[in-house]
Amino acid sequence: MVEKRREIIRLRDVEKFYHMGEGVVKALNGIQFKVYEGEFVAIMGPSGSGKSTAMNLVGSLDMPTRGKIFLEGEDISLLPESDLAQIRGKKIGFIFQSFNLIPNLTAKENVMLPMMFQGEGLEEREERAEELLALVELEDRMDHYPNQLSGGQMQRVAIARSLANDPEVILADEPTGNLDTKTGERVMDFLEKLNKKGKTIIMVTHDAELAQKHADVVYWLLDGELDKVTKGKKKIYQNKKNKIKGKE
Repeated sequence: MVEKRREIIRLRDVEKFYHMGEGVVKALNGIQFKVYEGEFVAIMGPSGSGKSTAMNLVGSLDMPTRGKIFLEGEDISLLPESDLAQIRGKKIGFIFQSFNLIPNLTAKENVMLPMMFQGEGLEEREERAEELLALVELEDRMDHYPNQLSGGQMQRVAIARSLANDPEVILADEPTGNLDTKTGERVMDFLEKLNKKGKTIIMVTHDAELAQKHADVVYWLLDGELDKVTKGKKKIYQNKKNKIKGKE
């Protein structure tokens, strides 16, 4: 008997429009896809394709203009901001391209911060932060401030911080975008290790080689629409409209 995979995230007919002066920009236009527990998923596309908007919606940082977003079966597009903040804190960890570390906090204090918002005690926060920084091989940099760290070290602090509340899902927005090739490969190795330990990884990238090398499934966006879906080198979906328009 084949074990049924548990669905973590689903976008159903999601649209996101922005009003720009008298016009309307359709950042996403009818996107739908699913993410299953333990998957490594890449959202791929050129600049302006809507991939960052998709990540913000998946991470409940923004709400759709139309459509529904389900997290573990619950329609989060209907929830108030207070509930969304709790969901973000407990279920989703974020890794940003620009690291987003607090400059006047040490590496350890940056990792401790998300736990404070969940009501963890000081001793528990310190212990877990130290464990996580050891996990990303930065136990000797715990008391360093961001301006005392290299780009790769800051990104590893960001990875540790994303794990602070032991979330099920890690959202990584261009995690290697500001790093050299060698350091970027090391960061991807950490993400793969987390995935093998059961974490669901959703990575936004414009790097096709990176996406196809590491992800189980790649959702390719183009002009705010889902253009195609691939698993390895196998195409499992193609937007016929885009193919007709010569956009393949």
